[in-house]
Amino acid sequence: MPVDSTLGQSDEQLMLAYAAGDAKAFDRLYEQHRAPLYRYILRQVKDPVASNDLYQQCWEKVIKGRHGYRSKSPFAAWLFRIARNTLIDHYRRVLPASDSGLDELPADAAGPETVAQQQEAGQQLSDAIAALPADQREVVLLRLEAGLGLEAIAQITGANAETCKSRLRYALSKLRQQMQQAGEATGGDHAPR
Repeated sequence: MPVDSTLGQSDEQLMLAYAAGDAKAFDRLYEQHRAPLYRYILRQVKDPVASNDLYQQCWEKVIKGRHGYRSKSPFAAWLFRIARNTLIDHYRRVLPASDSGLDELPADAAGPETVAQQQEAGQQLSDAIAALPADQREVVLLRLEAGLGLEAIAQITGANAETCKSRLRYALSKLRQQMQQAGEATGGDHAPR
């Protein structure tokens, strides 16, 4: 059985290997980043059809840009900068998306009551994120969905790290407040800790 040469490599090493012609390196990168990238786009656009198109455009840009990639910044920052630029281009072309609900991921082995509570809390969180100002929403999604640090978020957004830190702090405060209010209204406690 052949040994997978991509095991244990960083994202940056995988991208450089892919640029050098290693298709398995791309497969590993795709597998590791596909879900966070898709959720980031879906939560920005709120339209599954448009999200799928934008998601594919991002990966096409990664493929086309593979030879220009430099490992000076983290791969995730480079990928989400591509996603952000793709979203900006999308917003320039179309009117703002409608307020369609986000698809919820099913809970594993949970009863119907638990699933209903999780879906309600998930929808409340999605609504709270959607209600944030665009600059705060962007920072929150890059942090929560992509797992990026403040320096990488600052690189992607073009704002300094302190500004990103403030935006994140204000956004999380607003989210906590909205989730507490939603929990009080429904008799539960949905505030993020």
